[in-house]
Amino acid sequence: MVPTDRLEGRAREIIDAPNHVTVSIARPDGSVQSIVAWAALEDGNVALNSAVGRSWPTNLLNAGRATVLAFADGNPHEWVSVEGELVHSSTEDGVEHDDLLARKYLGTATHARPPGQERIRMVLRPTRVVYLKQD
Repeated sequence: MVPTDRLEGRAREIIDAPNHVTVSIARPDGSVQSIVAWAALEDGNVALNSAVGRSWPTNLLNAGRATVLAFADGNPHEWVSVEGELVHSSTEDGVEHDDLLARKYLGTATHARPPGQERIRMVLRPTRVVYLKQD
């Protein structure tokens, strides 16, 4: 378990697979908010998506960094933790990105959303990646 700043090998496979991730973000008061989300790989970065107006994207935009944790196929003895800095956020392609994640996680062409819901895509560049598998 040697930390690195790149998603490679098995760590990359875990994020690339349809494993739900836990995203932890510092709130302005210093407490930590953790949520479960979908994630995708984009050029070695971790891309997340949410509806605009929720607290966690606002906290991520303010903090500028987050930690993403994923278990391999639900196995708590094999996981990857990715600490990253926010390098991009956009609502322009939020809906398209949400649909891409729906294909990955649900196997459907689109993700059901309330009419007019605005989505935001946020991209984290890894600064520290830790992969662990315990036998």
